[in-house]
Amino acid sequence: MSTKIELRNFVKKFGSVEVIHGIDLEIEPGEFVVFVGPSGCGKSTLLRMIAGLETISGGDLLIADKRVNQVDASERGIAMVFQSYALYPHMSVYKNLAFGLETIGQPKADIARRVEHAAGILQIGHLLDRKPKQLSGGQRQRVAIGRAIVREPRIFLFDEPLSNLDAELRVQMRVEISQLHKRLGNTMIYVTHDQVEAMTMADKIVVLKDGHIMQAGSPLDLYNRPANRFVAGFIGSPHMNFFDATVKSTGERTVFDLDGRAIEVPRRMDGLGEGDKVEIGLRPEHLRIDERPGYEVLGPITTELQENLGGQTLIYGRTSGDQRLIIAQNGQMKVEGQVDAWFRPDDVHVFDTSGRTIRRPD
Repeated sequence: MSTKIELRNFVKKFGSVEVIHGIDLEIEPGEFVVFVGPSGCGKSTLLRMIAGLETISGGDLLIADKRVNQVDASERGIAMVFQSYALYPHMSVYKNLAFGLETIGQPKADIARRVEHAAGILQIGHLLDRKPKQLSGGQRQRVAIGRAIVREPRIFLFDEPLSNLDAELRVQMRVEISQLHKRLGNTMIYVTHDQVEAMTMADKIVVLKDGHIMQAGSPLDLYNRPANRFVAGFIGSPHMNFFDATVKSTGERTVFDLDGRAIEVPRRMDGLGEGDKVEIGLRPEHLRIDERPGYEVLGPITTELQENLGGQTLIYGRTSGDQRLIIAQNGQMKVEGQVDAWFRPDDVHVFDTSGRTIRRPD
């Protein structure tokens, strides 16, 4: 079962302080949407408003085209999975899964069917007789997700559910939650501060900052065509390099001055004039230290540090104008002293002084 969700001019205030500022957002039936952003951006507050755990100060929340602002959380057809597992330590896994259904008087046969179904989906059938203390972190998280599944909700909400897991388990559970979405087809909203989780799991990413939506779209849309400098720097790991530059000439081709070197982009950029200050953005993985056809030289780079990750090498350095940058190269290498950095003009992003994207590469 999948359900559409609409936020219309959504506002949240704590006293006189407004923390969510008139957000408009549509979540299509069956969509996996990830709210991502730095701490304090409002993503968890937004999720709790949808769940009914926080009051809505202004605007409308529509679920399946019905306004539900005043509808109790238990009546919204939503199940929520929290960062904390919050399992009952004295109960077996079966009882943890069944308890919520028992409290609302569901027939025993229906409870058994739902628990068996959830345990089968999550592959925890062999754990039903165990207590939470006998489970690993990943198994406990599966049980927490199972408690949501047995309710057979229209919508699943996840509030940073993997934060308590180690790196290997996070990757494993990330895959399992994505597979769960494909099997169930429910509308899901997932909150995280981890942009890698957002990129790998989402149908749609909503990037938040200070209670505003900075951009919403598919992961690759945000990666390839960020609407502003904030999104460009937040999406992608390592983060995008930014260089101060000045417009040198405009026309069918735009030329920038970066540390005394001419950087030419083969596109007209409306709104820019000679002498304008801008920032040029280049992703670390779009820079090379070897010359290739179609690439232009950014300039000599003084290397300061490198990180060898096995399959990738990260080179940290500075331009001739003392601007920092990171170059990400596939494979293993040792780099010292000065190297030339090369780029493709089509990979250049340009931002004005307000942070707005001037040109989005195709």
